[in-house]
Amino acid sequence: LLSLLCLGDCQLHTSCGIHKCTTDFVSFTSHLNAALEDFDLEFCKALRAYSVCTYRNSKVCRGNLVYHSAVLGISDLMTQRNCTKDGPTPSTNPEMTHDPCNYSGHTEVREHQGAVKTSLPRYLFCGLFGDPHLRTFKDHFQTCQVEGAWPLIDNNYLSVQVTNVPVVPGSSATATNKITIIFKSYQDCTDQKVYQAMTDDLPAAFVDGTTSGGDGNTRSLHIVEKVSGKYIEMHARYIGTTVYIRQLGHYLTLAIRMPQELVMAYEESQDLQLCVNGCPSSERIDQSGRLPLPVMGKLLPWSAVSHPRSGYTLETATTKCHEKILVKDIYFYSCVFDLLTTGDANFTAAAHSALQDVEALHPSKEHWHIFPRSGGRGVGRDSKFFISLGLPCLILVEYL
Repeated sequence: LLSLLCLGDCQLHTSCGIHKCTTDFVSFTSHLNAALEDFDLEFCKALRAYSVCTYRNSKVCRGNLVYHSAVLGISDLMTQRNCTKDGPTPSTNPEMTHDPCNYSGHTEVREHQGAVKTSLPRYLFCGLFGDPHLRTFKDHFQTCQVEGAWPLIDNNYLSVQVTNVPVVPGSSATATNKITIIFKSYQDCTDQKVYQAMTDDLPAAFVDGTTSGGDGNTRSLHIVEKVSGKYIEMHARYIGTTVYIRQLGHYLTLAIRMPQELVMAYEESQDLQLCVNGCPSSERIDQSGRLPLPVMGKLLPWSAVSHPRSGYTLETATTKCHEKILVKDIYFYSCVFDLLTTGDANFTAAAHSALQDVEALHPSKEHWHIFPRSGGRGVGRDSKFFISLGLPCLILVEYL
């Protein structure tokens, strides 16, 4: 946040209160997470309180370099976050802050109650899109059949189930046309809420017609409609979880961010969770992350297959996907795979949106892009070949 100079300098100016101002600011912001919806609001509140505190100490801290650095840092951060100078500030002592329906505050409470200060919670990401392509909580990337209803997540707090249907005749690829989510009741924060989306029916409400759970004032669980009938977000503050659901073409995509300790809170009987353990080996289409090249036809050189059933050649599919996805990572190759399989350009938008969701929700920027393994046969960052599976013979095709 702020680059704080040596606090020992404040101790040379015993009448200067900048040390207390800084300590309070850190206390107010230590539990905040930039991925949560209310981050900017709470961060601006803390900045205003910090600014007020520095103003009160402006005379006694006049010659203090730490004080002047803090003032400049506050100004820069308020500009970056579009914070107004006038507005609300935190209403309680930071050491007493406790909101039982705000998961980001749970850790803070444990810190003040325990003798040892714990680290902030770790968040995990899972996404499903396309034909369908799965990114697990462990950042493993798989392409699977998984036709029918399958559980993505099933723990003590949340259940997510998807239903996948075949996309085109003659292909094992499927895509998601139904998503069911159950937010399980939790203390006084929310009663059980069920959400269901289907192709051409992406509601901005739970099945009971409500748009939030628990006390409407705390908004511990609520739905936000971003694009009518096409894109909604669900924010469950009490479990620190955010869900994005989109419809692109005739199919749905899902992205979710959830704290690791809650992801792992499940019984042994709930071990079939695609987001946790991936797809069963019998359902895998890819080979260790390498995607096959779907060619609907006989064993022919690629130059002879000028018009595959999808309407796309490898070259035109590559060009189409590169318009949206500049980095040739697994999302790019998934786009190529989907275009060659279905001929549906909406899958290009699905792959692009899935990457955008990763950038919005995944906690580690260095892990946003996943590259297929190089070497061996299949699609890879340094590989020159796709390998086609599911045909009477294998077709090895040079990747241009």
